[in-house]
Amino acid sequence: MKKKQFKAESKRLMDLMINSIYTHKDIFLRELISNASDAIDKLYYLSLTDENVDIKREDFKIRVSYNKDERSLTVSDNGIGMDEAELENNLGTICESGSLLFKKENEKREDIDVIGQFGVGFYSAFMVASKIEVTSRKYGSKDAYVWVSNGSDGYTISEANKDSWGTDIKIYLKNNDEEFDYDDYLSDYKLEEIIRKYSNYITYPIVMNVKSSHLKEGTKDEYEDVYEDKIINSMTPIWKKSTSEVSEEDYEHFYTDTFYDYEKPQKVFRNSVEGKCSYTSLLFIPNHAPYDFYQKDYEKGLQLYSNGVLIMDKCSELLPDYFNFVKGLVDSPDISLNISREILQQDKQVATIAKSIESKIKKELVSMLKDDREEYIKFYKNFGTQLKFGVYNEFGMHKDDLKDLLMFYSSNSKKLITLKEYVDNLKENQDKIYYACGETVDKVDMLPQVEAFKDKGYDVLYFTDYVDEFAIQMLREYDGKAFVNVSSDSVNIDSEEDKKELEKENDSFKDLLSVMKESLSGEVTDVKFTNKLKNHPVCLTSKGGISTEMEKVINAMPTDDHIKAETVLEINKDHPIAEKLKKLYESNKDELAKYAKVLYAEARLIEGFTLENPTEISNLICDIISK
Repeated sequence: MKKKQFKAESKRLMDLMINSIYTHKDIFLRELISNASDAIDKLYYLSLTDENVDIKREDFKIRVSYNKDERSLTVSDNGIGMDEAELENNLGTICESGSLLFKKENEKREDIDVIGQFGVGFYSAFMVASKIEVTSRKYGSKDAYVWVSNGSDGYTISEANKDSWGTDIKIYLKNNDEEFDYDDYLSDYKLEEIIRKYSNYITYPIVMNVKSSHLKEGTKDEYEDVYEDKIINSMTPIWKKSTSEVSEEDYEHFYTDTFYDYEKPQKVFRNSVEGKCSYTSLLFIPNHAPYDFYQKDYEKGLQLYSNGVLIMDKCSELLPDYFNFVKGLVDSPDISLNISREILQQDKQVATIAKSIESKIKKELVSMLKDDREEYIKFYKNFGTQLKFGVYNEFGMHKDDLKDLLMFYSSNSKKLITLKEYVDNLKENQDKIYYACGETVDKVDMLPQVEAFKDKGYDVLYFTDYVDEFAIQMLREYDGKAFVNVSSDSVNIDSEEDKKELEKENDSFKDLLSVMKESLSGEVTDVKFTNKLKNHPVCLTSKGGISTEMEKVINAMPTDDHIKAETVLEINKDHPIAEKLKKLYESNKDELAKYAKVLYAEARLIEGFTLENPTEISNLICDIISK
């Protein structure tokens, strides 16, 4: 037995892999199991092409075992095995991949699906190992060899004894330290957890000899511990089974088990695409928003598999932000991965899959809206806000893709409707889409500005989500119809004759209105009489691009940036309060100033604003009503 050194470049690469390339120590078991699967694949493919190889697929298996006394963990397979030269080539030179070479040699065969292609996965075991022994016997040979290394001082290869072909990789764990407890890998629970997470769909059984409790023979209530082989992985992914084999309950159980949800999904859709970039997807729309859905640390993404091996638990690149509520997975043999198989390379394949998934989700939502409206409304109440964010974000880049999925409460129909449905039911000669904003449907419905529109038969959309108006401002129009806030001071649905009469009224009492404006110390841009109110005495409207609702939303954000909408205090010219104000202007301008402050406070409260000095307003009201 002669000790050999890793090549200098191989040694540097090994140090890099152990300390930098792999981010999760648990990955080592995935890599070793994947290599074991590749070794079995090679022997299985050989059995298909060589009649002298008499071995059946059901005979193959991968075994994972551990020894607490030795603090060792072993992964064994009955695959093709390696001779001395292959141990030297495959393990003595980093990045020399036997799987990749095998794939190249058989590239014309469509059924070859080996996993390991980089030749580095084996070395990830040195993240947890102080020493590794690889004992292997090639199929058809009587000779076995053992490769031994501690990862730093090179390796040795010597003759060994092995009863059957295949490979045993024995890992002697590092000593526990303050940062990591390596003894975790010496328990059934931990090993089963890792196998099910990363290697559940390896196509060969992964076996562990686990302890279970059985009723002792000849007794009624005495139990004894028995060790027996248990297959840990399910082997066949649910998304690779034919649709006729999978029931709705199967999908529901898979979803609740995989994504830790207590409710079954609202919608399940599965898709397979063949082409330059082939993949299968299994997607779910949850029945409710996760508890952390609107928190900063919420992570979107789909599980990403490559040939049934979990590569990433949450691949964010596969979902746009506005569809981040979707759960599920993608399995593709064609994606380009980095050397550790933990991170995607940014390439056209990933973008192609993501675009296809986005189209699939949108198509399913459109179908749900058309064919099962009740279910769509249920979905929309859970995740509609995210669609509105999609319209608003990225400077409206996706607004045309999402606008037909939006819904808003309608004053006429008393339910959620789409923008298309609103436009299809416009009043004759109506060329605008009217909306009003507030905290709830009931509060919006009671706004003075809304009352006049309803009274004249105009439908008004109620915006109760804080992102609604921002999204609509980005959308600007729908089907050529501009969006208009009924609380804008420029909105007037009266006849031209009524508008001229109102203009005359304001001109006649401009001095009165000027006194009221001055008394409000710059709180409003203007004060004027209006004919847009029916029963209410006053309302607050806004000028320019910032509405009162936008002011509330932006100022509620946890930043130092605060804005103020340009507001107008409008007074119902037909309300008794208008006559009272006119009399006060003639008799008592100081009293008029008090009325102005009270009316402004009233308008602010109607709009959902707080009062900066409620004590002052309370005193003014008491002073007024006590006279």
